[in-house]
Amino acid sequence: MSKEQLIPWGEVGYPTFKRTYARATENGRTEEWPDTVERVIKACNDQLGCNFREDEKQDIRDIMLSLKGTVAGRFLWQLGTETVDRLGLPSLQNCSFVVVDEPIRPFTWAFEMLMLGSGVGFNIQREHVYQLPKVGHQKVEITRSDVNDADFIVPDSREGWVMLLEKVIESHFWQDGTCEDFTFATHLIRPKGAKIKGFGGTASGSEDLVWGMMEINKILNAKAGRRLSSVDCLDIMNIIGKIVVAGNVRRSAQIALGDHDDIEYLRAKRWDLGGIPNWRAMSNNSVVCDDIDLLPSEFWEGYKGNGEPYGLINLKNSRKWGRTHEMEYPDPDVMGFNPCAEQSLANFETCCLAEIYLPNIESAEELKKVARYLYRINKHSLAIPCSLKETEAIVHANMRMGIGVTGYLQATEQQRVWLDETYTYLRAYDKEYSKQHGFPNSIKLTTVKPSGTLSLLAGVTPGAHPGFSEYYLRRIRMAADSELARVARTNGYHVEYVRNFDGTEDHSTVVVSFPCKFPKDTKFADEMSAVDQLEVIKRLQSEWSDNSVSVTIYYRMEELESIKAWLDDNYDYCVKSVSFLLHSGHGFDQAPLEEISESRYHEERSKVTPITSLDSVELDDVEIADCDTGACPVR
Repeated sequence: MSKEQLIPWGEVGYPTFKRTYARATENGRTEEWPDTVERVIKACNDQLGCNFREDEKQDIRDIMLSLKGTVAGRFLWQLGTETVDRLGLPSLQNCSFVVVDEPIRPFTWAFEMLMLGSGVGFNIQREHVYQLPKVGHQKVEITRSDVNDADFIVPDSREGWVMLLEKVIESHFWQDGTCEDFTFATHLIRPKGAKIKGFGGTASGSEDLVWGMMEINKILNAKAGRRLSSVDCLDIMNIIGKIVVAGNVRRSAQIALGDHDDIEYLRAKRWDLGGIPNWRAMSNNSVVCDDIDLLPSEFWEGYKGNGEPYGLINLKNSRKWGRTHEMEYPDPDVMGFNPCAEQSLANFETCCLAEIYLPNIESAEELKKVARYLYRINKHSLAIPCSLKETEAIVHANMRMGIGVTGYLQATEQQRVWLDETYTYLRAYDKEYSKQHGFPNSIKLTTVKPSGTLSLLAGVTPGAHPGFSEYYLRRIRMAADSELARVARTNGYHVEYVRNFDGTEDHSTVVVSFPCKFPKDTKFADEMSAVDQLEVIKRLQSEWSDNSVSVTIYYRMEELESIKAWLDDNYDYCVKSVSFLLHSGHGFDQAPLEEISESRYHEERSKVTPITSLDSVELDDVEIADCDTGACPVR
């Protein structure tokens, strides 16, 4: 495909690209897709050391311009920038994971990764949390004092914010059980609205940071002389997530992993019980359960509409095998998952992703070629340095990547059949390529992620999900004062402020509703039972993904018993992770997807002018989401 040829965009593909991945150019405009592709290809050699020949560069160019495959969203945004030169590995990694088994480092590490734009998973099972020492027996008074004689003056940097969090937590965990009051000053932190270089966006000021430190201090003071519970750790992590704001838009994605029989944890997002703090909306919560028969009745309350249905995580299976029928690729250090649960991860590990648009692939050989090039880019990216030494050690040892497929239920059966042989080819290629270049073999190679943003580029169904409905509204969040929000209003799209769980409005963030439709030959959610969708996980876990398959199963209340029966029969040998959401009546306001009728679709389309040009849009001012729930950041 030449640079001048049309890009096969999906219905909202072009504005999605422009608001998410296009960087500013020297002439004051923003990139078009061919420009972004050229930047990525050049950086693969210059920054990652891929050493692609001219003919190989042309292959990659054709693959990306024709939307047959693409590097991860973070690669699209960051490659070719000084941020990669400065930060190395974390600037390109989608997500990360940590175990909360010590009082300070898991929280400060998570804070830093979130501020770098990485989603964070964290394990708060009691066997880990119980390793924490008791909180000091004295309460600590922490005071903000904007004077130069404060005990700690917070530097205007990511590291400075992390240092403040470390000092707050550390003040409660002196070895002799004593505690120490202190004051801190924030006058060096740039004011709200100031531009942020590197990752982009505008500064949120110091108020969220101050608020968060005070709330964390309250939690620690309430536990003086006692141990933190799993929910205490959940709250601290969620507050950290809420602090992490760029351009006044949430850029924080989390998943919490707790025990299946931890009743306090299971009730942490029982919104129906009342008294639940807003910050708990920051994480998707799942339970670790290796035996489905052990789930208590409390677990199923969320599935009945009483709060949020928790996902299921099977760490035993994640450690034991890659694809379900292959026992030769164990992963014994797995302790959890990334926020969308498609990547099993060890403590302090990060994940590296890429995407194949399966409906656009024309042959088995083409699929192998696309997978091979994406593999090579990911492999070299995993070898670059990382300032976080515990992370560098595990990433360089495991070389874990996740080459994903999207549009699975929009693909033909023939295209799906190609996946099995492509995986076998890729596994053999990894052994050969790793030996040739002095890399360790990759412990895992493939995945299926929800692909909320990248799937929009080509207009295919996200990951292994069915089409939500033939006609639907796709809601995208962005900064209220962004140029893109202004263009959306001007072009007739419905724009409204974000509504918080407590009924208040967030006037810094808006939701734009885009009327969309899938092709009629798409497999839709209302055509599939929950069990049908679970069978898709089962097949992909056997034929393609050696990490996990991230799918949110849409279900109706009357399907609960059939879901339980399927889990009884299959959970022990083919499930690593799974989550559920009521197809309707789930209670989520401003959900990313809303089913609409054909007549309403045409009515809404008649009101709008499609966005086809965004030359001057402030692209730093948007929420970045790379999963179908709209949760995971990609920058």
